[in-house]
Amino acid sequence: MQTKKVSTKYLFKVFFNYFKPYKKILFLDLFCASLTTVSALMLPLLVKTITNTATEDLSKLTLKLISTIGLIYIGLVLIETIAKFVMDSWGHIMGAFIETDMRQDLFKHIQSMSMQFFNNTKVGHLMSRITSDLSDISEFAHHGPEELVISFVTIVTTFIILSTMSLSLTLIIFIFLPFMIYFSSKLNVRMRASFKRQRQIVGSLNADVEDTFLGIQVVKSFANENIEVNKFAKSNEEFIKVKKDVYFTLAEFQSIVRIFDGLMYIVVVVVGALYVKNAHIGVGDYLAYLLYVTTLLTSLRRIVQFAEQFQRGMSGIERFVEIMDTPIDIKDKVDAIELHDVKGDIAFNNVDFAYEDGKMVLEDFDLHIKSGDSIALVGPSGGGKTTISSLIQRFYEISSGSITIDEHNIQDISLSSLRDNIGVVQQDVYLFSGTVFDNIVYGRPKAKISDVISAAKLAGADDFINELEYGYDTYVGERGVKLSGGQKQRISIARLFLKNPPILILDEATSALDNENERLIQQSLNDLSQNRTTITIAHRLTTIKDVDKIVVIDQRGIVEVGSHQTLMDKQGYYYDLYKLYESTNGE
Repeated sequence: MQTKKVSTKYLFKVFFNYFKPYKKILFLDLFCASLTTVSALMLPLLVKTITNTATEDLSKLTLKLISTIGLIYIGLVLIETIAKFVMDSWGHIMGAFIETDMRQDLFKHIQSMSMQFFNNTKVGHLMSRITSDLSDISEFAHHGPEELVISFVTIVTTFIILSTMSLSLTLIIFIFLPFMIYFSSKLNVRMRASFKRQRQIVGSLNADVEDTFLGIQVVKSFANENIEVNKFAKSNEEFIKVKKDVYFTLAEFQSIVRIFDGLMYIVVVVVGALYVKNAHIGVGDYLAYLLYVTTLLTSLRRIVQFAEQFQRGMSGIERFVEIMDTPIDIKDKVDAIELHDVKGDIAFNNVDFAYEDGKMVLEDFDLHIKSGDSIALVGPSGGGKTTISSLIQRFYEISSGSITIDEHNIQDISLSSLRDNIGVVQQDVYLFSGTVFDNIVYGRPKAKISDVISAAKLAGADDFINELEYGYDTYVGERGVKLSGGQKQRISIARLFLKNPPILILDEATSALDNENERLIQQSLNDLSQNRTTITIAHRLTTIKDVDKIVVIDQRGIVEVGSHQTLMDKQGYYYDLYKLYESTNGE
């Protein structure tokens, strides 16, 4: 994931692209923001009119004038009320739309990343970016443009109106603004860094919590609850340290603004009074001046209050951009082809592959699996058996060489077409939080219930499913926790029967099961393997006696190839592995 420093200009460019579909709402929101500001700025002028009229000639302060000013004020209040209603409703709705669009894009981008990305990124950090980061962006998307417009209109309009009363006094007041902006901007940089660090800590907290809760059975079996509590306490302590830094920075920011706030007000009161005494401005102008400066300072205080939200939003956008700018390292070519009528002929040609640590897993590797063949990959851990299955699915990109399916380089095939034609049964079955039906139909989302039931019958799962409380509508729990290992495995096999892929990969599919479940599921797997190219990764060597070809692999590459009987007669590496397995397992 890229972590390079990005400019604020670039962040704004990315962010404002999300406003484009909602330009009409944005313009309406900003128009209403301008109306509320102008309405508020009219009040001092009304007060000035009444005061100057009364001080010049009290007889001119007629009932008609007072009524007219009263009606104007009521009209301004109505305009402000309606405008504020639009801002509070449609402004927030626009923010929610933008948040939703950004979350959708972020989720889609993350889904497109390779397994290398997920290997190096904690799920808790991704969850934090998708949820809390974007929630802050929603508020920023709404209030950000509003506050900019309100502040701009207030400052410019106030400057123009005050200048008509007394240009010299106005310049004295406004000369404080550049200094206030300078000192505030310095603290803003610190504030954003603090907020970004806070989000990183929250991501780490999420990751720690997820890790603990997913492994809660291990935690409890070792009675290590206190260890996990202490680990969490350390992360929590980091969080409060960052929070303290955020609040100290925010307090400094607010203090600086309050200092300038007070200086500006003192100048208005003292210098303005001297101006009245020397007849440079009238009493009505002086009162209006005080009201306008109060309005100006209120606007500046709003900017201060918005500063925290602004920096939260900007740090969230920065973290959003970090993910979105992370390149997708495995993606379709522009002219990627779709596979049709797949026979399942697979070939590794001089393949080199290493994970990010640089350690070579496969070097100048050649392997040919004929269409419809059933082969088994055996050998010690770390030899590259599971890596081979991952490379066929293009979860990782090879360093050199080529992998072909039906003589098509897999890099020329669209990822969806490639993976649609490959089915995998793994040792660690993953079931989604949902019903039995939801998990089986995942193999072919548009399948009918009758097809799902047929697949379950082929997998030997229909009987036990019907015995569940709600049958196919039974909730399986988080990661299928309410089902046994054998039941989960049979559901995963039913999912593949429904998908009906021409290429099948069985990655130690029965090694975690007891003998009875292994026997039942092995039969289902045998049925599933019929008329398909099947690659079995197995530690239980007795389950692969009947495959067409056994490929023995270790860190050196392919050691032996042949049928079970051929390799046993050879009395080589496989023979030793098999005899060791028999003696260890009593078979």
